[in-house]
Amino acid sequence: MISEDNIIRDYALHEGMSVSELIAQMRFAWGFTAEKIATGVDILRRMMVDKDCLKFLSFPACIVATGTRGVIREIVKRRLIDVIVTTCGTLDHDLARCWKNYYRGSFDLNDRRLHRMGINRLGNILIPNESYGLIIERKMQELLSALWNEGVREISTRELSREIGLRLCNEGSILYWAAKNNIPVYVPGITDGAVGYQIWLFTQDHKLKVDILKDEQEINDLIFSAKRTGALIIGGGISKHHVIWWNQFKGGLDYAVYITTAVEWDGSLSGARVREAISWGKVKENAKHVTIEGDATVILPLMVAALISELEEKTAPLRVER
Repeated sequence: MISEDNIIRDYALHEGMSVSELIAQMRFAWGFTAEKIATGVDILRRMMVDKDCLKFLSFPACIVATGTRGVIREIVKRRLIDVIVTTCGTLDHDLARCWKNYYRGSFDLNDRRLHRMGINRLGNILIPNESYGLIIERKMQELLSALWNEGVREISTRELSREIGLRLCNEGSILYWAAKNNIPVYVPGITDGAVGYQIWLFTQDHKLKVDILKDEQEINDLIFSAKRTGALIIGGGISKHHVIWWNQFKGGLDYAVYITTAVEWDGSLSGARVREAISWGKVKENAKHVTIEGDATVILPLMVAALISELEEKTAPLRVER
């Protein structure tokens, strides 16, 4: 505790300083969250270089409405993870933004006025009706009709996500790169969003079924065929729980990095720290883990930029602790 190794050191900023160097200094500059960010990058690096580790990424839809979508896209494009678990809104925003724009706004705008103008507010982001519901309806009905005409009568969320990525999205999309790189995208809450609503609407005239249990079987098979598992978990809710829930049956995650803004004292899953998951067996007792409190739209770009820089530096091979 009290030793030369634990002395707090001031940041030594300089011109041309890299993000990875800044993150590295956080471990010694300390600060109330800074050290956790440095630890998170270290755990993610260990997880990424562990060839025997099945790597999960889970996140909520809201950050896909922001420029952080580009950070997640880069993770997927570079194949830094193996499996995605997310919410229906991710499909909504990722698809919609391939065709239409979202706009900068404010938390303090008049919502009654926005409603009359046909503009939806997501925090401080403005989404006109034509940039969301209308474009999603048109594109999804075209896709579902095409799949039906090709003989598809049953589809899993992983298969649907792939078709959306390949047929409706462009290179700016998370789903596009997931499909190109054969990274499965699972959406356990598929009906909770615009894409899910369009599926329901389509089924009013067509006997199309969504096979959720096929997704579950695939996740089970992936986990039980892996020697180790790890996860970068952004936010909470169903996408977070689905990852840790399935991993408990294999003894828990070996690596876990949480980023959350939720509080712990209300007992919510979103606010639960990693240590709580250890009690359930969802994360191993000896797992490398950290919970980082803060806004993922700030923290994630820093962490991923540093991680990519470190992975590209081709430093000496890291010994993976087992």
